[in-house]
Amino acid sequence: MMNLKRVFYLVFVVLVAFISGATGVVAGYQFLSTMSPENATIISNKTAETVNLSYADTDISTAVTDAVEKVAPAVVTVVGTVPGQMSFFGRTADSQSSGSGVIISESGYIITNNHVVEDTTDLVVVLSDGQQLPAEVINTDVFADLAVLKADGEMPAVVTIGNSDNLKPGETVIAIGSPLGEFRNTVTTGVISATGRSLDTGKGYYMENLLQTDAAINQGNSGGPLVNLNGELVGINTMIVRGGYGSTAVAEGLGFSIPSNTVRKISEQIIQNGYFSRPYMGISFQPINPSIARRYRLGTEWGAYVTNVDSGSPADQAKLQQHDIILSIAGVEINEDHSYINTLFDHQPGETVALDVLRNGEKIQVNVTLGEMRMR
Repeated sequence: MMNLKRVFYLVFVVLVAFISGATGVVAGYQFLSTMSPENATIISNKTAETVNLSYADTDISTAVTDAVEKVAPAVVTVVGTVPGQMSFFGRTADSQSSGSGVIISESGYIITNNHVVEDTTDLVVVLSDGQQLPAEVINTDVFADLAVLKADGEMPAVVTIGNSDNLKPGETVIAIGSPLGEFRNTVTTGVISATGRSLDTGKGYYMENLLQTDAAINQGNSGGPLVNLNGELVGINTMIVRGGYGSTAVAEGLGFSIPSNTVRKISEQIIQNGYFSRPYMGISFQPINPSIARRYRLGTEWGAYVTNVDSGSPADQAKLQQHDIILSIAGVEINEDHSYINTLFDHQPGETVALDVLRNGEKIQVNVTLGEMRMR
């Protein structure tokens, strides 16, 4: 009796399953028969689904793209060989330095940073199209961190030098260069963050009147152009600052450029005369600050301590002496805001300036007629 019930139950289950399947097939056929062939294809083959996408071939041109198109052909990569040095273990291998530059004349004159070409030999400039041209250093100005090169060959473009005095904070600017020496003609944008900035070089003088920008400036961008939206050169990129002096804080977007008016003044002199002229006094000195003054009881918190007077120099002719402390030049005190070098460079060769000098605890005045220092 139990076996018969079990058989009956199994037959019943099979019959229900068959009827349900047959019903589904019929219903599915009827549904598909009411649809278009296209819709039936979509359901039976999902990969064949057609989607209409919006597409445009718009040629978008902006002030930034126009400026880059104008300036980019004049931007170069500067590559030099740094000779190896003798060490305890023998001579080290030569190394390679690289930076950026910009063509300023059809004759092949190129502006870059002094620190890009310092101590290098066998200079080559790489044009935006990859062509390499031999180049030589005409001259440099260490204090402004500028160098003028000359390349042989046909120049693809020349940059127009703008007036950096017209720049205002918030104005859009564009930096073009070769970060890491590999990514030629990389473009970054930003604004003028501030003008008239000064940075301590740690070498006894400040780089003054710099432009501050948040346009990304990376290693290898040094010497490359900073341009405005008209495609005019307004600065030469020179350095970045990652953190404050004595601070562990890390900052981003602190780039600095040499203003184009400074670039023009120095490059024109170098091209015309072969050198840039700076005033010359003829002393070696040690900057004095409050910490040094307290340690050695110098009697003044700021000044320039004369460690040596060059024989026959303007300082020697004016009877300036070793151990004198120069307190001011032409009435401008040497202090935290006015270094000796920068204050001296405010004057011209051949100009006579009055120095306030501390000698053996007594303040005296010395008149010096400045000589000419040719930056070679």
